[in-house]
Order: sequence, then C-alpha cells, then structure tokens
Amino acid sequence: MPRVLVVEDDDAMRSLILDELTERGYTVTSVADSASAEAQLEEKRTDVLVTDLNLVRSTGLVLCRRALVLDPDLPVILITAFGTLETAIEAIRAGAYDFLTKPFSMDALALAVDRAAKLKALKDEVASLRVDIRRSQHRSRLDGVSAEITRLRQTIATVAATDVTVLITGESGSGKELVARELHDLSRRSSGPFVAENVAAIPAMLLESTLFGHVRGAFTGAASAREGLFRSAHGGTLLLDEVGELPSELQPKLLRVLESGVVRPVGSDRVYPVDVRLLAATHRDLAEWVQLDRFREDLYYRLAVVELTIPSLRARGGDILLLAQLFLEQQAKTLQRDVRGFHHEAAARLLGWHWPGNVRELRNVVERAVILTQHQQIRVSDLPERMRGLAPPRPQARAAEPLLSLAEIERRHVLRVLQQVGGNKAEAARILGIGRKTLYRKIEGWGLAVGQGDTPRGS
Repeated sequence: MPRVLVVEDDDAMRSLILDELTERGYTVTSVADSASAEAQLEEKRTDVLVTDLNLVRSTGLVLCRRALVLDPDLPVILITAFGTLETAIEAIRAGAYDFLTKPFSMDALALAVDRAAKLKALKDEVASLRVDIRRSQHRSRLDGVSAEITRLRQTIATVAATDVTVLITGESGSGKELVARELHDLSRRSSGPFVAENVAAIPAMLLESTLFGHVRGAFTGAASAREGLFRSAHGGTLLLDEVGELPSELQPKLLRVLESGVVRPVGSDRVYPVDVRLLAATHRDLAEWVQLDRFREDLYYRLAVVELTIPSLRARGGDILLLAQLFLEQQAKTLQRDVRGFHHEAAARLLGWHWPGNVRELRNVVERAVILTQHQQIRVSDLPERMRGLAPPRPQARAAEPLLSLAEIERRHVLRVLQQVGGNKAEAARILGIGRKTLYRKIEGWGLAVGQGDTPRGS
C-alpha cells in the first residue's frame, strides 16, 4: 500500500488525519515537526507527503522544497488555514502537488492523497521502464568473453538496480573506474551526475573541504565557497578511488555522512541533505588494514555492503587478444593509420606477458605499437623492449625427474610462492592471480595451516 507521511503540529488534527487515512488502507506515519519529517523522508520510502503550512520552527513550504531535493517525484499536499491566492502561488512555486484550505472534508483529503499516490506509482513505473529499456540497449564498458569477466558483468547488473554502497577491489590498472561507471550507467541514477575523485591525489589538508565543501573564509585561501564532491554528485553517483588512503581523522566524518545523509561544509553551521550513491575503490586489502588499525572497521563494513573484485588481466586468458584488437582499432581510427591486427608472433608475446599493469598497460602497449609500426600488422619489433626478449635457452640434459600430476605441480608452485613471500596469503594470491578465498581452500585441502609470517611445510 502507498506510504503517506503526515506533518501536523496540531495534535487533534494530526490524530484525525492519521486515523482517517489508515482506515482507507494507507500506511501512515505522522510527526509534529519538520525535523522529524526530514528524518523520516531520509530513512523510509514515502509516496505522498501531507504537511501543514505553519509548523513549529519552520514552514510547510521549506519542508516541501527539502523533500523534493530528496525525491523530485514526491507529491506534496500542503494544508493551510489561510487560503489566499498568494499562498497558493507560493505553494506551486515550492513544487507542491496540491493545496487544501482548512476546514476541509476528510473525503477531499483522501481524494487528493489517492490522486497523488497514483501519480507517484505511475512515475515510479515509468522510471523502472526507462531503466529496463536502458539496460536492454546498453553496451557494456567491460569487454571480454572470459568466465571471470562474464560473471562480473552479471553481478554488476544485479547490484546496479539497488542503491547499496559497493567496494570495488582489484589491482592497479584492472578497470575499477570502468566498473563504477557501469554501475552508474545501469542504475536509476544514470541521468544524474557521475563524480569520480582519487583520494590519494588530494593533499590531506584539502581533502575535507574537497569532499564536504567549505564556506568563504573557512580557512586561509578560501576566497570563495565550495560545495564539495558530495553535493556535486547529488542525485547521482560518487566514486572515491583509493579510499584506503583516506586519513584516519576523516574516516569517522565520512561514516557520519553515509549514515546521516547530510554534509556540513567546513566552517559552516548548516547541514545539507545529499542523495548520493557512494562507490569506493581500492587496490588495498582493506580487511587486512582493519586488522592493522589503519582503517576503521565500522567504515569498512559500511563501504563493503557489496564487494566486487575485478580479475587481473593475466587471469582472463583470451580476453587479452580481444582487448588488444579493440584498442588497436580505436587507435588506428583516431590516428587514421592502416593497421589491422597482430602478427602471430606478436600475439604470442601478448598472451605470454604477465601484465603487471593490467588493462591500462595493455592499452598503452597497443597504442604505442600502432604509432610506431610500419606494417599493417603489429610485429614483435613494435612491442616494448621488455616484451621482446628471446625465448630462454634450452636447459642442458639432466637426470630424468619423476613425472608429476598437474595437481601436484600446482601444490608445489603455490607452496613455493607462499615460501617466497613469508606466508603472506594476500601477497601470494596476488602473485598467483587468484582470490584469497580460493587460496585458503587450496591450503585447507592440502591439510596445511599457513599463517601470516609462517613458512609453509610439506614442499
């Protein structure tokens, strides 16, 4: 049933409206002041707002404007004992849907609420259909056919339909901002702004004002006011990249904004409501940073409502050549060069490289090759010197070794990597190109217990 919020400071009238609308089948919440009303609007879905014009320490017009900032499609019905033309014009300018003058019948109020609820349902349905159409026509930013990237795209499509906070993890250059943009494009906020900022790139002394804004004169050099990233992203999505670098003194302030839905600019006594979907990205293992007291545990859990891990490029197999060809075509078109593909030897080098810089490195390598090549196909000579190395010499014949199964080869290799990194499972998983959970399962399956700093036994 439609949810109605009633704001009326007269106890008898508030009780009457509450009882009447409840009897007619609405789910009704009633409060006596605008502050309580704003808290309800931020915490719960509301389909219709009914508010008196004159409220304690505020007015229905002010509440109407603030409510429409939180939800531009919310129908607001204003009630007043002073039904002048000027008041009606003010209500319309504030964005009110309807205007009732006291005394009014409960039937008249119920009719206005019913019409408003139907309008809200229709707008919600249209918005939902637009999202469905956009998704059906959407071309993913995440190219690739590997199982890993296919699963990631499917998860993104599911998570994008919600407003939950998402923590995007992955190695540098793996495409964390692409994932964030994909979440934005597939969400109901796609028509709103997408604002991205790298936390690590902002000096610590300026970070608070960059995030939350500041008033003029708040500090030396603040010659003019600044609204901040949260208010800039109102109605849309805000990506905080490298969130693990957020200074410890700002972490509780970010947590407070996420929990309250309001920001207070530096030097201001006023707070501003913000309707922002926050996405956070990092190449750090924030769970480990929590254990090291370098990141707040409560903020970590607030950010990682859903955690999306981007696979490294070396774990995506044939996607390497698919992406390389895509980058080649884009660069060739931009530079108007007749370059059409890769010589088989160059393709083999691309497949054999370990790609420490992930997709960003691959794009750089291909764009460089398109610029330098004198052929229609990229040759090995067009690749960076680090990738041109000759094949290693054949080892001299030595005593025959016992033939091992693939499972045993895998076990020995994993244990050797763990030994080299002193038992650090997070670092070992990164080098092996697998998730930590996968590594834990393998270790447990071999009956081993390897802790931080331990040297694995049994190799």
